[in-house]
Amino acid sequence: MNSQLKKSIKFSVTIAVITFVLAAVFSVVSTSILSDVVWIIGSMIVLIIVLIGVLFDMLGIASTAASEPPFHAMAAEKVQGAKEAVAIIRNADKFASFCNDVIGDISGIVSGTASAIVVLQISNMFGHSEGTSFQITLSVTVTSIIAALTVGGKALGKYAAINSSTKVIFFAGKVVAFLEKNLRVRLLPKSK
Repeated sequence: MNSQLKKSIKFSVTIAVITFVLAAVFSVVSTSILSDVVWIIGSMIVLIIVLIGVLFDMLGIASTAASEPPFHAMAAEKVQGAKEAVAIIRNADKFASFCNDVIGDISGIVSGTASAIVVLQISNMFGHSEGTSFQITLSVTVTSIIAALTVGGKALGKYAAINSSTKVIFFAGKVVAFLEKNLRVRLLPKSK
């Protein structure tokens, strides 16, 4: 087996394990939070989850669309976030996989589960039991709204990511630099 294939398999297994852990954590946290709040707060939480998915999808696309040269001059001038932006671009395949596949897909799944809890809360508030036509209609409506917001938001995010990739990745680089400095953890490999 060649070294490139070994690296690919290792990354795939690592990302699968990270996805499993994050999905479990997000599901448990969102379910426990949603069970203790009223439906309107639950709806806002669902929207936040959708926005997280849209944001990370945009970051993943921008990493594949951005180019390094604008950041080299900034890195030479020691602009915070420039070195991290170069590292993001050089690792665009892994960064995009994490943003789009891990965070983006988990957000989609968790928003679906969370919206189901909101539907149950609204149905119970109006005194409708499970499986009634009211609940089914409400479920279809809420699911359709969440799907439209997710797909529409990702379409807008893709436009922004492709047409403003330098700005998006520079913002991401600044966030990574801030987190690495304050958490004292390396999130990205050092750029060469």
